[in-house]
Amino acid sequence: MGSLAAAARCFRKMRRAPSTRLFQGAGTTGNVSVIYTPGRWASERAQCDKLTVRTQKDGIRSIVLNNPQKRNALSLAMLESLRTNLLHEAESNDLRVIVISAEGPVFSSGHNLKELTSAEGWDHHAEVFAVCTEVMNLIQDIPVPVIAKVNGLATAAGCQLVASCDIAVVSEKSKFATPGVSVGLFCSTPAVAVGRSLPRKVALEMLFTGEPISAQDALLHGLVSQVVPEDRLDEVTAKIANKICEASRPVIALGKATFYKQMAQNRNEAYQIAAQVMLDNLALRDGQEGIQSFIQKRKPVWTHSTEKARE
Repeated sequence: MGSLAAAARCFRKMRRAPSTRLFQGAGTTGNVSVIYTPGRWASERAQCDKLTVRTQKDGIRSIVLNNPQKRNALSLAMLESLRTNLLHEAESNDLRVIVISAEGPVFSSGHNLKELTSAEGWDHHAEVFAVCTEVMNLIQDIPVPVIAKVNGLATAAGCQLVASCDIAVVSEKSKFATPGVSVGLFCSTPAVAVGRSLPRKVALEMLFTGEPISAQDALLHGLVSQVVPEDRLDEVTAKIANKICEASRPVIALGKATFYKQMAQNRNEAYQIAAQVMLDNLALRDGQEGIQSFIQKRKPVWTHSTEKARE
């Protein structure tokens, strides 16, 4: 059980780490770029309601980027809104999977360049990139799978958002680009996620030229999981999300955390980590329930808890 407990502690620590950034007042805690007072929290919540729409049903949380007039730019306010919706009751057993989508023909055009002018100042620029980095890390650290549902163009930090998600289902008309070089701002932070999803030479061609790639090329090179007709995008995404909901939440959480942890290690260390996690998984009550249900030819009855199986 060591690995599962460690993953849970890591996520809780991330949410309330006593750095220079701390939530105060209502809502969940987490690393943010300034200290939040109750008044500012209320103001941010009001902004969040305008920029994103969060709904949840049957374990599936939908987060919709809701600023199509601004091409769903990842402004500081949009990033804070997205973070709030990701963290909301993230440790509840009622949450099993998150789907991020967008209104309008552009999934996200990336950062709002008006926020990156000299007039805004270095401190504001630093805050934008710190919160963006936090959101991208959060997507992979949160204990449930996060799916990007894309029906349009995703560029720069918008492409980074797609690359950071665990799964990406996209329509045939979707395109992806890192065009910062064309405006004199190389997509260095998007390159972190894109470079970990695509082969090096493909990623660098995108970064050096700024040219978009098609949905099919994105699938070929591993940026996305599936390409589907536009009229089947909702159906296919829902099918994946519902299938995830059929599994045990702590087993999924343990598996997700372990996947990302072992990917950063060499082969031998990765196997050591994964072998220990297999033992931890077997020690879970849900781990033994799954095996027993298979042997007995019945559907498993999950507890969705981290309880150990009886000796």
